[in-house]
Amino acid sequence: MPSTAETASFKFNHTMIRVKDPKASLHFYTEIMGMDLLSEKKFDDFTLYFLGYDHSNSSQTAEEKQATVFHREALLELTHNHGTESDASFQGYASGNSDPGRGFGHIAIAVDDVDKACARFDKLGVTFKKRPAEGKMRHIAFLLDPDGYWVEIVPGSIRLD
Repeated sequence: MPSTAETASFKFNHTMIRVKDPKASLHFYTEIMGMDLLSEKKFDDFTLYFLGYDHSNSSQTAEEKQATVFHREALLELTHNHGTESDASFQGYASGNSDPGRGFGHIAIAVDDVDKACARFDKLGVTFKKRPAEGKMRHIAFLLDPDGYWVEIVPGSIRLD
């Protein structure tokens, strides 16, 4: 069904993944993937981190970024349940790509040049699930974040035929 007057203002705001160690995950998504931490909200048992790409040339203040989190599109919410980072018996979360827990697949990040981005990821020691030269789809790559979630790296323009 196409957009109607009732749904014209709807936006895909965010997707959430649970993380074991917020320091490792925040490093991956901010320092390696280049996202900005837009909002951090601590509760008694958990903390929420909202990340996204800032295409405003950094003209927004931290307060403005926080205030606009739910007005933006395509954000990543990291949820950290306190204590998991130091619990030796914690098994981690299902990435969605293996049993049990198959379902969620990946997030995707569009880049100008997949090979150039992958060369950078190599230098930074990022773990690859699939490199561009592997498999049938040679124009994409898959990385693994600190919790084993797949991050697809795609070109900004792609044909799926």
